Amino acid sequence: MTAAPASPSRSVLPRSARAGAVVVASVLGLGVALCAPAASSSGGAVVTRAGIDPALTAGRGARVDFQEQEAENAATTGSVVAADRTAYTLAAEASGRSAVKLAPGQYVEFTLPAAANAITVRYSLPDAADGGGITAPLDVTVNGKDRRQLSATSQYSWLYNQYPFTNDPKAGLLHPDWWITECGCVPAATTPAPTVATPFRPGHMYDEQRLLLGRTYKAGDKVRVALPAGSKAPWAAIDLLDSQLVAAPHVELKAVNVLALGADPTGRRDSADAIERAVKLAKALHLPVYLPPGVFQVNRHLVVDDVTLVGAGSWYTVLKGTQQTLATPAPDGSVHTGVGLYGKDAAQGGSRNVHLSGFAIEGDVRERIDTDQVNGIGGAFSDSSIEGLYIHHTKVGIWLDGPMKNLTISGNQIADQIADGINFHTGVSDSVIRDNFLRNTGDDGIALWSEKTADARVTIDHNTVQSPTLANAIAVYGGTDTTVSNNLVADPVREGSGLHAGSRFGAEPFAGYLHFTDNTTVRAGTYELNWNIGLGAIWFEVLDRDIDADIAVTGDHYLDSTYNAIMAVAEWGVKDQYKLSNLAFKDVKIDGTGTSVLSARVAGSASFQGVTARNVGAVGINNCGTFHFTPAGSEFSVTDLGGNSGGGTTGDWLASWELPNTLTCDDRPPVVAPPAPSKW
Repeated sequence: MTAAPASPSRSVLPRSARAGAVVVASVLGLGVALCAPAASSSGGAVVTRAGIDPALTAGRGARVDFQEQEAENAATTGSVVAADRTAYTLAAEASGRSAVKLAPGQYVEFTLPAAANAITVRYSLPDAADGGGITAPLDVTVNGKDRRQLSATSQYSWLYNQYPFTNDPKAGLLHPDWWITECGCVPAATTPAPTVATPFRPGHMYDEQRLLLGRTYKAGDKVRVALPAGSKAPWAAIDLLDSQLVAAPHVELKAVNVLALGADPTGRRDSADAIERAVKLAKALHLPVYLPPGVFQVNRHLVVDDVTLVGAGSWYTVLKGTQQTLATPAPDGSVHTGVGLYGKDAAQGGSRNVHLSGFAIEGDVRERIDTDQVNGIGGAFSDSSIEGLYIHHTKVGIWLDGPMKNLTISGNQIADQIADGINFHTGVSDSVIRDNFLRNTGDDGIALWSEKTADARVTIDHNTVQSPTLANAIAVYGGTDTTVSNNLVADPVREGSGLHAGSRFGAEPFAGYLHFTDNTTVRAGTYELNWNIGLGAIWFEVLDRDIDADIAVTGDHYLDSTYNAIMAVAEWGVKDQYKLSNLAFKDVKIDGTGTSVLSARVAGSASFQGVTARNVGAVGINNCGTFHFTPAGSEFSVTDLGGNSGGGTTGDWLASWELPNTLTCDDRPPVVAPPAPSKW
C-alpha cells in the first residue's frame, strides 16, 4: 500500500514575524452559553443534536437512528463540569462543552425518550500515572435493576505534547525547536530555556462504548450509568448517552457464510485466513460473503476486490484485532499492521465492485504513527460502496489513496480515531460521502486532500461531525467542483474549526467551483494554537497558492461561534504573494460570535448578500488585510450586494463605513461570549 500520513503534517514555524501581542488568558478561558435543549414528552428526557435543541439543526447532519442525551441535562449525584472551551480540558472535548464528573459510588441517570434496546456511552477515565491508560468498568442499570457492566478504558485516550504526540504524560517537548504559545518563544533558542510543565497539552480524553441491553425498554424508563463504589478509577466523566432500537440481526441466505470456511465467531482463533477463503469462493460463485453474528479475530489487512461482504449489522458482527508489530518495516513505511479491509493499490489498478455493509471494525491503535497503515478501510475502491459500518479505535476510519472513482460512503459511524475520520487522498472523483456520523477524531473529521492529483466532483452531504480534538470537522484541500452541503458540525477543539478550505499541504489548486451550502456549525471558531488567534466557524487559508475558484457559501448557519463566524487568512510568510478572491456569501445566518462576523487577514475580496447576524461580540468586519495599513485601506475588499442585516455590540455588522476596505484591525480582539442560539 502507498503510505500516506493520516493527516498533512501540522509542523510549527517560528512566529517572530507575527504581529500582535500574546492572547490574554480570558480569551483562552472562554465560557459557554448553553442552549436550552428540547424536552421530550417522556417524563424528563432531554434530547439534543450536537448539544442543542434539535429544532436549530433540522434537515442538517446525518440521518441517524439514535437519540442523543447530554449528561449535564440528566439527573446526577455527580458534579457538572463547568462549560468551557479552553483546550486540554474535559469540558472543551465534551459534546456541548460540558459533562458530568462522577466519583466512585455516584451516577448519572437518563430518561429514555423512546423505546430502546441499545446504548452508547461517551465517557472519560483518567490515564495511568505513566501513561497507557486504565480499565475500570461502569455499571448500567435500568429502573434500578438488570445490572450490566459497560467495558470502559482509557487505553485509547490521552495523547500529550506536540504533533504527532506521545502517550507519555511525563515527556518533555518533542520539538523544542518549534515555537510554542506557552512561552511565546522557541524554547531551544531561548536563554534561559523555559520550563514546560507536564503533562504538556493533554488531549483526546474521551472514548465511547456500545452496549446491547438484552431486551427492549420503553420510553420513560431510567438508564443509570454509575462509577461503582470501590472502582480503581478515582473518577469518570460521562459526556452523553445515545439510545436506539436496534433491529434483529440481518441474515443473508444466498451467500457464502464464513463459518463454513472455518471462521471462529467466538474471537478466540484468528479468522483472517477463513474470511479470505470465503471471499475467494464467493467470487468464483458470484455470491456475496456473509459475516454472521460474532466477533471475528483479524489482525492484518484483508485485501478485497470484486466482492460483496455483508454482516448481520454493526451491533452483531465485529471484525476485531490487535495491533501487530512488523518484524521489519514494510516498503510503505508501516511498522505495524492491524485489522482493516483494503482495496488494491491504485498503482495496481485499485479494486472495483466492492460493497461492504453491516459490520463493525474494532481496532487497537493507541499511538499516532503517520507512516502506519492501520486504518479501518484503506487502499483504492472504484465503482464501490461502504455502508452501515461502525469503525472504532483505528488510526483513520477510511483513508483512501486514489486515483479512483465512483465510490459511495454512506450511513457509517466512525468514532475514537487517532487521526482522521474519512480522507479522500489524491485523485478521488465522482464520489459521495453522505449520512455518516463521526465523533472524536484526532484530526480532520472528513477531508479531501488533492495531493499530486486533484479530487474532482466530490459531494460531502448530510454528515454529522462532532468533537474533532485537532483540526477541522470538514476540510477541503484543493480540488475541482466540490460540494459540501447539509452537514452538521460541532465542537472542534483546537488548531482547526468547523468548515475549512485551504491551499495548503501541497494540494492541487481549487478549480471550477467550491460550494458550501446549507451547513450548520455549532460552537466552532476555535483557537489556533500556532498562530495564537481565534479562527472562524468557516475559514479559508492561503498558503501554497492563490485561491480564486468560484467559492459560494449559501444558506449556512453559524451558531455560537467561539471567535469569528468567517475568517479569510494567509500564512504570514506568503501574505504578499497570494490572495483569496471570489468569495460569495448569500442567505447566511449567524447567531452569536465571540468576536467578529468576518476577520480578514489576507489580500483579496468577498461579497455578501442576505447575510443576517445577531449577538456579534465585536466590530462586524475586523479587516487587517496584509497588515501594511496603507493610506488606501486594507488589501481585502468587501462588496455589499444588499439584504444584509443585524449586528451586535457595535451596531450593524455590515455598515457603510466599513466598505469597501476600511481598516478596522484589532489583531486579537477580546471575546464576548454570546447568549445561547435560538430559533429565528
